[in-house]
Amino acid sequence: PHAPSTVRRRLSSWSTLTRWRGLRGNFSATGLQSAIKLAVRASARPRGRKSKRAVTADILTALLRACAGEKLVDVRDRALLLTAFASGGRRRSEVSSLRVEQLIEEQPVPADPKNPDGEKLPCLKIRLGRSKTTEADSDDFVLLVGRPVVALSEWLERAAIADGAVFRGIDRWGHLERRAVTPQSVNLILKRRAAEAGLDPTLFSAHGLRSGFLTETGRRGIPLTEAMQQSQHRSIQQASRYYNDAERQLGRAARLII
Repeated sequence: PHAPSTVRRRLSSWSTLTRWRGLRGNFSATGLQSAIKLAVRASARPRGRKSKRAVTADILTALLRACAGEKLVDVRDRALLLTAFASGGRRRSEVSSLRVEQLIEEQPVPADPKNPDGEKLPCLKIRLGRSKTTEADSDDFVLLVGRPVVALSEWLERAAIADGAVFRGIDRWGHLERRAVTPQSVNLILKRRAAEAGLDPTLFSAHGLRSGFLTETGRRGIPLTEAMQQSQHRSIQQASRYYNDAERQLGRAARLII
């Protein structure tokens, strides 16, 4: 039997093709949806996560140490990893398609919100445009503050990128290419840096940055609603899967007998 995700994907494809042909289908019928839910519950296959390990702050630190050099590829990878994580755990497709035109420099913000007159940190707004949960003309945005802004600015300056794709390919000789990195390249960059950091690359994928962001916010006690503003999750149920995992690990319920 097929995995539940495969069944859902094929039904979605058939539904789209049916609409394109001007036909009517009952793919959203209540009976069909109920049958799918029952089949998923009865399935012997547990739903796997897209990344076995979440890229939390400690893992991210190890990845950044692996690209601490000053080669152009190191500067790019640092900026890519920091931007993808700190902007709410952006999807690899969003990282790949990010353009300079989406970046808006903001006024510096206080390092400590409780001390508005204290140290200031650079701030950058990223307009999201079209994504999995937004439309092309959406005004949704996320913010980068502090170190990720510095890393991204360093990359754009070193690579002399003033417009177009933010993250671009670099050939084996260290020459910058015009084309943007592909979503698969984002995945491979993370895996390569994981291997260089002494981690098992098979345990990580680019989605680990997204799940890791929510896991880290849970560990630090940041409210889920605030975390979702940055991650742009539309479903509380989906976002809370990662967030609640962190809360449970830090909670008392699992520590009754230690």
